[in-house]
Amino acid sequence: MISFRAMRDSEYPAYLNYFITDYAAEISSNYGLSGPQALAQAKQEIANDLPHGINTPGEVMFCVVNQTPEAESVVGYLWYRPDLASRSAFIKDFYIFAAHQGKGFGKQALYALETELARTGFEQLRLRVAEDNKRAKHVYEGTGFRVTGVNMSKTIKTGC
Repeated sequence: MISFRAMRDSEYPAYLNYFITDYAAEISSNYGLSGPQALAQAKQEIANDLPHGINTPGEVMFCVVNQTPEAESVVGYLWYRPDLASRSAFIKDFYIFAAHQGKGFGKQALYALETELARTGFEQLRLRVAEDNKRAKHVYEGTGFRVTGVNMSKTIKTGC
């Protein structure tokens, strides 16, 4: 059974190691930045978004936990921002560790989050997914998310 628990201070460095590397690759792939530029941007954005780490007000940082009768193991991460006024939550990051992908944990976690949010009065769950992230798009579409728009970007050449 999949559940959530608050991310611990001791787990945050491992989260940052995963997130910054993964996000930098996404930035590089989708925005055409060089590896070092994308890495710098990823580091700056996470510093801006989580200035107090897991204790940043208004941000919810969870570990996704697989509970079996024998053991409890962390299988991923979930970061979202609730918006009480609009009764919605925006998923900022959701990741199931590579060793646990393809086992249904992603879908189970999304259903568990939806159930918990609905129980507390939330009505909508939102997220953004990179165009080239086919695996994530498959999971999101399989759990009822639908495309509501398309982000587009163009690099402006300077010095012409």
